Amino acid sequence: MADQKSDADQQVEIWKVKRLIKALDNAKGNGTSMISLILPPKSQVAQSQAMLANEYGTASNIKSRVNRQSVLAAITSAQQRLKLYNRVPPNGLIVYTGTVLTEDGKEKKLNVDFEPFKPINTSLYLCDNKFHTEALNELMEADSKYGFIVMDGNGTLFGTLSGNSREVLHKITVDLPKKHGRGGQSALRFGRLRMEKRHNYVRKVAELAVQFFISADRPNVAGLVLAGSADFKTELSQSDMFDARLQAVILAVVDVSYGGENGFSQAIELSADTLSNVKFVQEKRLISSFFDQISQDTGKYVFGVKDTLACLEMGAVETLIIWENLEVSRYVFNTSSGEQEVKILTKEQETDSKLFKDKVTGLDLDVVEKQPLLEWLANGYKKFGCQLEFVTNRSQEGSQFCRGFGGIGGLLRYAVNTAEFEEPDDVDRPGSDEEWTSDEDI
Repeated sequence: MADQKSDADQQVEIWKVKRLIKALDNAKGNGTSMISLILPPKSQVAQSQAMLANEYGTASNIKSRVNRQSVLAAITSAQQRLKLYNRVPPNGLIVYTGTVLTEDGKEKKLNVDFEPFKPINTSLYLCDNKFHTEALNELMEADSKYGFIVMDGNGTLFGTLSGNSREVLHKITVDLPKKHGRGGQSALRFGRLRMEKRHNYVRKVAELAVQFFISADRPNVAGLVLAGSADFKTELSQSDMFDARLQAVILAVVDVSYGGENGFSQAIELSADTLSNVKFVQEKRLISSFFDQISQDTGKYVFGVKDTLACLEMGAVETLIIWENLEVSRYVFNTSSGEQEVKILTKEQETDSKLFKDKVTGLDLDVVEKQPLLEWLANGYKKFGCQLEFVTNRSQEGSQFCRGFGGIGGLLRYAVNTAEFEEPDDVDRPGSDEEWTSDEDI
């Protein structure tokens, strides 16, 4: 269960970084006053401080007064951010500082510093008229770890691949008897011994696969690739001895010309296309299981903002599925009766002044809090006891989920009749049921 939570936490981290990249890419500034600074793990903070002090001296010579002041302010902000760290965090440190232009043309200081969710092996310092997020995009692309079993008649290699870094976990060698032409009464005995040793070899590999690729009763890799030059890999994948949890995550079985590390390299090349589509496939599988529940009418599904939030409050949601670009906001208001009221509004509904009026007095409601619903759920999904899965609209299933089901839904632990959530029409209520969510529903 702990491993499941860490997976979900990483999904949230990835989503937050994606959102940050989008905001940084959209930020525009005057002159070259936007600093991008990336320190890889094990680098020295003092060295970076010295480099920034040197840059400060150089920037003092900029002729344009406005540009000079902006650059010096950005460098000072970066220095202040670095003072918060005695040493570079284990995964590295990313700092963005500068003066950016807001939508209404005003200047605003932007300071961001954080430790990435996985090690970043890039060193960068750039002062430009935009923030440089290329290294962050690379970090997003390589977010999954894949397991490899390279198996032939001489031995087996167990390895993992994450992004462009690969690791050999373990190697075993084996001495199997070859086929021979000796006839007579011993032929059957020799054949039996040979098959027995092959069987023991496959069983040993299956046991080691569980040891390396299963943690906390579930696979610790996003997928598994079996490779080899003989038919051992096929025999392993079809064997009853091979753990069913690992059989479920086999992505490809590939033929390689060599064993060992050379075979590992060749297996990575041959399975590159398959691995690039894994996230895509996982997303399709998740949404397909959601559609299956609907087609079978099991009642163990929910979609739409109002019903999904009601099921979350009940603790009925096992897997919460959200489109990563869902543009819906959560408002908390103070009403004339002294109680708080919650409304979930889309971007279009936010322009409707009726939705911001008190139902009793007709006066403007006092907004206590406004937050994107995505952010609220990403920060608080754990208290509802569910798994959180972000999906895109790039696959056919994902597009159908986002357009036809509102981009939010869930797989339930037990059947829930969402028709019970429907309330009779209320003449005092602004908007329709779909536009309005009461605080009892959340």
